[in-house]
Amino acid sequence: MDRSDYEALDAGAVLAALDGFAGAFSLVLLKECDSTNSRLLAELPPDDGRVHVLAADVQTSGRGRRGRAWKSWPGASLTFSALWRFAPDAPVPAGLSLVAGLAVARALEELGVEGVQLKWPNDVLVHGRKLAGILVELTPGRGRVPAAVVGIGINLQLPPDADVEYATGVTDLAACLGQAPDASRLLGLVLVQLHRLFEVYAAAGFSALRGAWQQRNAFANLPVNILGEAEALAGTCAGVDDDGALLLQTPGGLRRVLSGEVSLRLA
Repeated sequence: MDRSDYEALDAGAVLAALDGFAGAFSLVLLKECDSTNSRLLAELPPDDGRVHVLAADVQTSGRGRRGRAWKSWPGASLTFSALWRFAPDAPVPAGLSLVAGLAVARALEELGVEGVQLKWPNDVLVHGRKLAGILVELTPGRGRVPAAVVGIGINLQLPPDADVEYATGVTDLAACLGQAPDASRLLGLVLVQLHRLFEVYAAAGFSALRGAWQQRNAFANLPVNILGEAEALAGTCAGVDDDGALLLQTPGGLRRVLSGEVSLRLA
């Protein structure tokens, strides 16, 4: 998809959407980047008290969880990463991707998107179809302030011939709202929600946000398969625990799942 008419990210519009939170962020907006997560991890900005954000109109090597690629086209998606530093006693990384998903969900709801759901641990759905994905990576090295790079990709308006696969289908904001929203404003709205929720998370842990996540649980009380690195599990999705672990009701009792890929079990 070669679109020369797409609207590039605009720093002024992002700052306007950030409103009273503008001073909390440092913004770098690029036309093109291989992977915003990889770039931030490779070139960690100095700790100046702000959240450092790197956004790109197009990512040529965007990444998702478990080695998957995040595909990007001009004007088709909002892709960005943010470096969040936490106090030494903050509960990193437990539940961090779930908090980020909740922030995206609230920003989308603010835009008027209906039927927003969260799929453990890192997908945002609308009526069961994938709209956004999240990749959380901790910064390497010992003795540093706990920090994580949170990468987010949101489908704005996918091209008709986009080769994107997801078990329950994909969607974009153009389909949800009738037209794609301004990407710069959306970036600002998501960053505001991230700032608000990460402050709660840093002070009280994921347990303070667990109820809000559960309200949007895409697979609540549904039969699911857990496909992970070790054994495959099947059971009923019973929500999430106070640390963000998935709770699975199995014939052998309640199980906690800390990582894996959740998919609906076929009837």
